[in-house]
Amino acid sequence: MKKLINSVETVLHEQLLGLVEAHSMLKLHQDPTFVTRRGAPVIGKVAVMSGGGSGHEPMHCGYIGEGMLAGACPGEIFTSPTPDQMFECGQAIDGGQGVLMLIKNYTGDILNFETSAELLHAGGTAVATLVIDDDVAVKDSLYTTGRRGVANTVLLEKLLGAAAARGDSLDACQALGEHINNQGHSIGIALGACTVPAAGKPSFTLAENEMEFGVGIHGEPGIERRPFSSLDETVDSMFATLIDHGNYQRTLRHWDRQAEDWRETRQSKKALAKGDRVVALVNNLGSTPLSELYGVWHRLAQCCNDFGLHVERRLIGSYCTSLDMQGISITLLKVDDGILELWDAPVNTPALRWGC
Repeated sequence: MKKLINSVETVLHEQLLGLVEAHSMLKLHQDPTFVTRRGAPVIGKVAVMSGGGSGHEPMHCGYIGEGMLAGACPGEIFTSPTPDQMFECGQAIDGGQGVLMLIKNYTGDILNFETSAELLHAGGTAVATLVIDDDVAVKDSLYTTGRRGVANTVLLEKLLGAAAARGDSLDACQALGEHINNQGHSIGIALGACTVPAAGKPSFTLAENEMEFGVGIHGEPGIERRPFSSLDETVDSMFATLIDHGNYQRTLRHWDRQAEDWRETRQSKKALAKGDRVVALVNNLGSTPLSELYGVWHRLAQCCNDFGLHVERRLIGSYCTSLDMQGISITLLKVDDGILELWDAPVNTPALRWGC
């Protein structure tokens, strides 16, 4: 294993120090570890926070700043942050209008965010939660019950950060988040595995002519291992899966502030249809060259046009990675004028910036 690190034990701390030294808008808190906007809390506004295992940079700490997240909790590589991190972060960013927690659907994240939400509520902080489950590849995985939360998380962080910045209430932000989550679909593929520093070797092995179709952002298996033939055939298969697997039912847990308890709700994902307007994300999972991403975008644009989707906005680059995995993901989010207004609102973070 060759990596630009000093030791497995210090990798997260050193990288977080570098992040905040490079971006003066951020503040690093230690013992427990979390990152916030400098100057937080913003009084009178809902605070949006997220978190999860490290290794997916720039998600989540790279999306802290004006018009996006108020704070985030980084765990060790591919490991959920702890409840005390989330509790302290929530307290630090609460501006009096409550905290909205964005949770990717992984078992460890769900359990620890649940505990921290209860602690914050008991301490007098209004809390709402949103579970994100946009991966259409598999219903259950090594880390989840239900669909995994992947790159649509980035789009939700942007849109809900904008809603909070314009003054939407906590309940309104949560309801909007549930709507957006239901409209988002993602699929990933890998041509090569990532290497977790603590493991020291690739998380799986593929033959020269193989790809993992539907791979997870921790290297979890997808739908199946398939022969890799060409760019066009790969993107066509990804697009077809996004369309074919759009409709499904799932059960999610949410913090019910009125009942002071957790509740389960039955919700439906909405399939994409001809005439829909979308935001498209072509995402690098780690070590895919930008030139190849533009090739993916070229083919994806053709697929959308042929099917009858109208691409209103697009992102191409590294937004939700998996260390050094050789692969990509595609996210399609159905939008309307209201969501596009939030998308175009100013944002100023280390990894996403426009309108400022």
